[in-house]
Amino acid sequence: MKAIMEKKAVNKTVICLMVENQPNVLARISSLVGRRSFNISTITASETNVSGITKITVVSGTDENVLDQLIAQVKKLENVNEAYVLPDTNSLYRELLLVKIKATQEERSALHEMTEIYRGKVVGLNKESMIIELTGSPKKIDGFMGMLEEYDIIEVSRTGVTGMARDSSEEKHLTGI
Repeated sequence: MKAIMEKKAVNKTVICLMVENQPNVLARISSLVGRRSFNISTITASETNVSGITKITVVSGTDENVLDQLIAQVKKLENVNEAYVLPDTNSLYRELLLVKIKATQEERSALHEMTEIYRGKVVGLNKESMIIELTGSPKKIDGFMGMLEEYDIIEVSRTGVTGMARDSSEEKHLTGI
């Protein structure tokens, strides 16, 4: 499990897509991204407050030229209404982590204390393990996972990043509205 946590720091870009909630839209987008040899770190999709519209958030690392080309091509896809990059400086990013840790009775109080410091919560407990839930920025989640390196991690589930611009005028500028 430690090998999974030892990742190189890569500059990530967060791309938001507003799409019509139709079958195969996500498949067409991921196919286009894959054909361009563009690696997806995380991808999330959820309905929005607008009926029939889904927001897809893609996180990946790439250079600006490839990114501009990719966004232009994604915008051409049927059922894609908007495609834009969220600015690092003025956006909020969140992620949900569930982690199951093998924990003896002696380790539980230290794990519980660490979880409280990170403002997480214990959501499952049995004689052999505990499940911790944590929500926050990807950096916060990564920091917490770093603190768990000395423990025996059984399973990790991360939702992937979702986000939005803090200022709606900035988002409009990015989408060309």
